[in-house]
Amino acid sequence: MNPDLLLRLRSDLAAAAYTTDAVAARLGPEAEAALGREHVVPGCRVVDARRRAGERDALDVLLDLFLLARSVEGDDVDRAFPTLGPDGAAELGLLRIIEPGSGTDWTAALDVHPYAYTDERGEGHWWILSDLGERAVGGALPEDHVLGVGGASLTLAGITIPTPVESVLDLGTGCGIQAMHASRAATRVVATDISARAVEIARANALLNGIDNIEVRLGSLFEPVTGERFDRIVTNPPFVITPRVDGVPLYDYRDGGLVGDALVETVIRGCAEHLDAGGTAQMLGNWEYTTASDGLSRVERWLADLGLDAWVVEREHLDPAFYAETWIRDGGTREGTAEFARLSEAWLDDFEERGVRGVGFGFVTLHRPNDDRPPVVRLERVTGSLETQGLGEHIGRCVEAVERAAGLDDAALADEALVVAGDVTIEHHFEPGHDDPTAILLRQGGGFRRAISAGTGLAALVGASDGTLTVGAILSAIAQLLEVDESALIAETLPDVRRLLADGFLLRA
Repeated sequence: MNPDLLLRLRSDLAAAAYTTDAVAARLGPEAEAALGREHVVPGCRVVDARRRAGERDALDVLLDLFLLARSVEGDDVDRAFPTLGPDGAAELGLLRIIEPGSGTDWTAALDVHPYAYTDERGEGHWWILSDLGERAVGGALPEDHVLGVGGASLTLAGITIPTPVESVLDLGTGCGIQAMHASRAATRVVATDISARAVEIARANALLNGIDNIEVRLGSLFEPVTGERFDRIVTNPPFVITPRVDGVPLYDYRDGGLVGDALVETVIRGCAEHLDAGGTAQMLGNWEYTTASDGLSRVERWLADLGLDAWVVEREHLDPAFYAETWIRDGGTREGTAEFARLSEAWLDDFEERGVRGVGFGFVTLHRPNDDRPPVVRLERVTGSLETQGLGEHIGRCVEAVERAAGLDDAALADEALVVAGDVTIEHHFEPGHDDPTAILLRQGGGFRRAISAGTGLAALVGASDGTLTVGAILSAIAQLLEVDESALIAETLPDVRRLLADGFLLRA
């Protein structure tokens, strides 16, 4: 895309105050909430009322074009894009005339969404270019569709460790949103994608938002970075499990071209080859549950020979029918049509033939240890609601704690002075009429919001961990108070201490 035209577009969007806050204020809470549910009528009513009152401005035009998927008149284009102009908008591929030759009504040819963010370095906003969605297209999406910011994008951005690093690789960048987030914590970012259109849009988004430390390369998976290593890898890879048969569309943004969950295994193994010592990789993925294997067990086998610490968190488990329905709808094919039924048959035939009985979804954090030690691998299922925004800071602390604790034998761990995290509370539950608690829970207010059952000794250790005494000294005092064998208490408690460090309940002083 023409850099000069992108800079003109940036000027016009800024002049119109096209931000998430301005959109919310213009629409009001009810219309904004409806728009989030893909219900545009309330928003249309707000914009139409302003037109009737003679109050129409550039922001109204942008709402019509990009959020409400409505056409506008030529005068509106002049109003919203005084610097870019109609010819520039057409040349940029942003707008098109509905009926060429008439020159009257214009409609969006690309999507432009305002995007707000908050991270360790403050708050800000961007504008994100992407291809038009299903509502604007009015049917199934083209296979080279470049997706905007969706739920998966927000999840990955939320769980990404935010600490500063020298280099980041964004594998399968799409519209470039992960690379843009990474640019705020890294000296340099390399973003790759197999889609030439995605590469073009990712480059355009970096320029549109004044970001100059992102290099976007064209190529499949890790081919564009052969021989290179990075401090951090982030990737929302094309992990969707799609039948490899004729007549089933393969979308660049979600379908990796391999059978089953082989793409996720390939990405995990590739991360191992491209991580520097001390580096981390974070990704989203699917893994299959088959008649022969459990989903998390499959992932554990992929990790077996890589020498990496790994933390695999499964968030969902979908049955084959629901999984097929989800991704067929995602491609713009509507339920109840003959095409939907045909694609469903193809999906379910594939799952049945390969013995797939379910699909897991979750996220994976990998870490290359700084020294030659056995890796620490954790696999767990965390269902229910989870606030992923800002979760990356917690994950980073946990990864660092595992790295530290893994290098300590039990004697060295007992010599550590620890503090209880500020979001941790201790709950004692009693039966009426009894002085001794029937249950003690350590509850985490942030992070994964875990609740862990603790014995008297462990609960006492946590309560006394204020950084002034070592773990061993505290346990020695507890052993005397409880009148139990000190060595036995230490041996029993230290594995729990390692777990509490790994889960963020305890921190180094």
